[in-house]
Amino acid sequence: MDVHGFTVYDMIARGAALYGDAPAVIQGELVVSFREFRRRVDALAGGLAALGIGPGDRVCVLAQNDVAYLDLYGACARQGILAYPINWRLSAEEVERVVERAAPTMLVADASTLGVVGGWPARRTPVAHWYQLGAAAAPGFTPLGALYRDGPAPPAPEVSPDAPFAAISTAAVDVVPRGAVLTHANVVTANLTVGACLGLGASDRYLAALPLFHISALGMALAHMHAGGASVVVSRFDAEEAVRLIDRHRVTHVSDFPPVLASLLDAAQKLGSRLPSLTHVSGLDAPPTIQRLHAETGAQFWTGFGQSETSGFVTIQRVADKPGAAGTPVPLCQVRLVDDYDREVPVGTPGEIVVRGPLVFQGYFGQPEATAYTFRNGWHHTGDVGRFDPDGYLYYVKRKPEKELIKPGGENVYPAEVETVIMQMEGVSGVCVYGIPDARWGEAIKAVLEVKAAGRYTAQQVGDFVASKIARFKRPHAVAFTEALPRTADGAVDRDAVKATWGDSS
Repeated sequence: MDVHGFTVYDMIARGAALYGDAPAVIQGELVVSFREFRRRVDALAGGLAALGIGPGDRVCVLAQNDVAYLDLYGACARQGILAYPINWRLSAEEVERVVERAAPTMLVADASTLGVVGGWPARRTPVAHWYQLGAAAAPGFTPLGALYRDGPAPPAPEVSPDAPFAAISTAAVDVVPRGAVLTHANVVTANLTVGACLGLGASDRYLAALPLFHISALGMALAHMHAGGASVVVSRFDAEEAVRLIDRHRVTHVSDFPPVLASLLDAAQKLGSRLPSLTHVSGLDAPPTIQRLHAETGAQFWTGFGQSETSGFVTIQRVADKPGAAGTPVPLCQVRLVDDYDREVPVGTPGEIVVRGPLVFQGYFGQPEATAYTFRNGWHHTGDVGRFDPDGYLYYVKRKPEKELIKPGGENVYPAEVETVIMQMEGVSGVCVYGIPDARWGEAIKAVLEVKAAGRYTAQQVGDFVASKIARFKRPHAVAFTEALPRTADGAVDRDAVKATWGDSS
């Protein structure tokens, strides 16, 4: 090991030595101490080593949140394996595309995802090992619990801080979700950044209710562990259960994408709790919901700008400090705004947000050309547009047209992907998909279809068709029909004209 090296597994070992019997992970009645967490990670790493899985191999995970999910992240970190989590909300076809790109040696599922991959072990020969979370498993799968090896852990291979740790799937820019590869150094830097900005310490407790395939949940869980705090893991978010867990375990921090916070506050009101332990809520939400948090609890809402590609936030602030802003750059990155020729724009002028520093990811897995384009001229090009005010605060403006993005409930949906599916419908000669405001989910998907025969389709039929091809969260919630979409001189659909004509109503 390089004398200067420090990896995610080194963080786990440090936690075991420093915090010992203090809780690191809690799920239901199971309380795993820092020392026990390292033991579990070492035991699982021994099983992976016995299978011959090692540095450079990939392990895909298609499962809901579980302590064993975090064990697996830790074991992969120890052995130099790339963890490749998959969004369990994707359709079977989409999951298959991700697995084909990842080319894993092992796939780990759970009972909730067997409906997608249950029959795969019999036909997907390129994947050598099929495991299922828990002590039991379906035909073709082996219980992950059987892979934990008691006794001394095998020698750990040398793992560089610059080695890949996890590939976090982003939106499907080119049909298949891209895997943003985060290194150990990326994650450790993000941990220290979040810890410093939020003032995390050993008394903090994080509710890991968002999916662990998201950078929000994974990053915050690891940041709290690094700080000596604990994560309270739930398989899926349920508002009333969340209130009870927050009060029982004195949870201090919750991550938020609509409608998580609104439903949490509703549940707290119903159960008669003011969530007294809650200190931080971080993420994105509508101003009225944030104002309600501040009025009904003692917590502060933190927001900022970031991506999976930047290991999380690169700007951050308490909303109360400057409402409407996305914060100032965190200590370990540079943030600039540039025009289409990569020239820095003046203060107050919108420009593409570009980032440089140790939080920036290694690249897109298996896509060197996409990586090179994103990293052109020595900066990570986010595809997002913002503006700086004279005090150095960033304000988010929009996505660039070629990377327009819709975020219903925190998920990433590219209009082009939905448009490609809708164009498969017979008689559809054009379509424009874009995001509209939504009180519950933050943003919803609207589609305007060019169909010559009036009344050929209903909005329900369009939504059902999309949901039959790709993940259900990508189906349009609002649909309009027209005989002719406005087009530009070159025949392309004029997106601005469509939005001006059909607006943001549902």
